[in-house]
Amino acid sequence: MPVLFLLLLVAPMIALFIVADLIYFLIKGRRHKVLSHPVWALFALVIPMGMLALNQSMTDNSCCTGWSLLSPRHGVSVYVLILLCGFVYFYCTLRIRTAPPLVEVIVNCVLLSGIALGIVMGIQDEEGIAWVVGTPANLLLITVLIENHQRIVKEMEEDNIGLVFENWIAKAAWHLLRWPFIAKFPVLLLLCCPILVTLSSMLYLFGQRPDSFVKAFTETYKHGLSQLDVDCNKVVCGGHFLCTIAAKGHRGLVKPVRAGVRAGAPIKCNRQLLIANAFEEWLEQHVAWLHRPVRRLYNHVGSYLHRHYGEFDRKWVSDTVYLLMKPLEWLFLVTLYVVDRHPENRIAQQYMNRRDREHIKMRL
Repeated sequence: MPVLFLLLLVAPMIALFIVADLIYFLIKGRRHKVLSHPVWALFALVIPMGMLALNQSMTDNSCCTGWSLLSPRHGVSVYVLILLCGFVYFYCTLRIRTAPPLVEVIVNCVLLSGIALGIVMGIQDEEGIAWVVGTPANLLLITVLIENHQRIVKEMEEDNIGLVFENWIAKAAWHLLRWPFIAKFPVLLLLCCPILVTLSSMLYLFGQRPDSFVKAFTETYKHGLSQLDVDCNKVVCGGHFLCTIAAKGHRGLVKPVRAGVRAGAPIKCNRQLLIANAFEEWLEQHVAWLHRPVRRLYNHVGSYLHRHYGEFDRKWVSDTVYLLMKPLEWLFLVTLYVVDRHPENRIAQQYMNRRDREHIKMRL
């Protein structure tokens, strides 16, 4: 993918500028005018967002059609947090003085939340791409956190404003900000929790769940923190999703005729399933230009079914699907009898092993 290649190429180059800025800051006590230019931060924050958007647009979150890095249903919360971290970073970079103590605590907590998010995304993406594109942004946030600490201590000692606070919360925030660097950041990290809870409550008004920050990573497949892998154990990928479900209904209604093999796994076949698969086979062989969009549309339906496979794995649901598919079954059968010279042979060879299929083809 050209876009992915470009992102992976640009990320290390941006990281070099950011690392050089951090080293310069640690040695000189101030950030370099060119190396700390906001344009580097723009690229470092846009790249992770671009990777996420690319992942979400090209990958479906299901057992068979794709493994999305974030759950599409809950990923909005993560996007909002990334945008908030970007806004706070630019605020810290462009401001002249620090904010009031309580606001300053919130600002630093947001920056720490961004660092924690980058680490979690690195754990989630076992291929390591998230570490490559996320590390530059994390280094920027770390640099600003150190700069904030030095600026806060310097300004508060010069102004001696700790003596004029009457609000105990603001005074506690001021004392916390004056703590040594190593001592105060574990406490700020704990304070990230109520801030994230507050953000989740605000996002709840826009359709996100209170636990979306967690479920964005756990309600996925085949990644570091995924917990839906077990749902794929009973799923056989490919084939006719609806007809496969319909074949699992009550025997007296769906009338299974024989066992079949698909992707090396045994499946239960009834005539409806065999007719549907035979029709798609004919369509693929003779009307390929029509088969591709039909298959793509049907894959979208199958993606939804695989995400909720447990709900469709009930006999009464299968019976309902079987009855709803009956008109299509008749349409497929009539079409096959009109366009195919040996429709029953084509139907009979569906979901058979290669040897049996070749035996039937010899009779065509």
